[in-house]
Amino acid sequence: MRVIGLMSGTSYDAIDAAAADLRLDGDSLVLRPLGMVGDAYGAEVRDALAAALPPAATTLAEVCRLDTLIGQAFAATALRADRELCDGRAELVASHGQTVYHWTDGGQVRGTLQIGQPAWIAEATGLPVVADLRPRDIAAGGQGAPLVSLFDLLWLRGRPGTPVALNLGGIANLTAPDGTAFDTGPAGALIDAAVRHFTGRAYDTDGALAARGTVHEPLLRRLLDEPYYALPAPKTTGKELFHRDYLLAALATLADPAALATPAVAVEPAAPAATTAPTDTGTLAHQDVIATLTRLTARTVADAVRSVGATEVIASGGGTRNPVLMAMLAEELPGVPLHTSDALGLPAAAKEAYAFAVLGFLTLHGLAGTDPRSTGARHPSVLGSVTPGRDGLPRVPRGLKQPVRLVIG
Repeated sequence: MRVIGLMSGTSYDAIDAAAADLRLDGDSLVLRPLGMVGDAYGAEVRDALAAALPPAATTLAEVCRLDTLIGQAFAATALRADRELCDGRAELVASHGQTVYHWTDGGQVRGTLQIGQPAWIAEATGLPVVADLRPRDIAAGGQGAPLVSLFDLLWLRGRPGTPVALNLGGIANLTAPDGTAFDTGPAGALIDAAVRHFTGRAYDTDGALAARGTVHEPLLRRLLDEPYYALPAPKTTGKELFHRDYLLAALATLADPAALATPAVAVEPAAPAATTAPTDTGTLAHQDVIATLTRLTARTVADAVRSVGATEVIASGGGTRNPVLMAMLAEELPGVPLHTSDALGLPAAAKEAYAFAVLGFLTLHGLAGTDPRSTGARHPSVLGSVTPGRDGLPRVPRGLKQPVRLVIG
């Protein structure tokens, strides 16, 4: 079956679409990658999202408007993927949608909301759409995340040692071979928030701002005091916690925030990882804040990786394109090989989109898309809701065996 997976992460900068031919072969699920396309959100949608996400307040009218606009944007990307990657022969779309709220209370997830109305995708493409994938796991007592964990477990099965799959998006998450999976904390979320606040740019291109700064140890220690890092797995988090105001509150305990609003400077190409500054609380340049946040991501990810006894890390997501972050992570994990998923046949930028294509395929075939060891649910669940296409739903065999491995080929 030819499936398109659609994904937009917590960085909400673009919609990624990956297409794959998927088939079951005994107890293996075989994935043949067909490629990836991506479309940036238009300024209207991006600005509206930024204005509506926590800790900002919004209205139901604005949520309804965003649900339509994001659904239409996903539909346009799906059409492009079908045309450019599938020769117009796609059979199914799996859409993650855009997460706008993940409701946690005392370590338990109570609900989650992904918007991007799938009816727009089905209407534009004529294809059935699997969407709204997270709530079923939450209803079964799970965290609803990280949903890529089953994909990771199938993909890394049989690899020697203790390989850990790491995704560096807005939030970082990992999966270990024993099924342990959790969000480690922010990857790009706080870095992006600082870059937007101090420079007006969307993110730290090539880690260039971090490379010009020095890590401020008092700020780093203040940020590492966050209780989330000490919680046991399974656990999930998001921009409901790690956002601009969270950062500004931390800065306010160390320095006058007004002193940090220094003008943006000319940015040179990325340099080696930032060094560590003396432990003073003097005026911080915004490059120092960004360097410190980059080190925070590397440190908290490395702590999580060590906690599961990893012998290698296979990374994916937008954070892999930040050479300063990757250099800091390598520094924090001496002796642990750090690769990107490209080395195993999956483009680092597209892995999550491929993962959601797999989840959609499993749902349509009545197969579970979760492992309770990863999400903390009471049982595995078939995920999502299905919107029929122009011709209804395709006929697929039932009673199939749950796959135990993923083969790329």
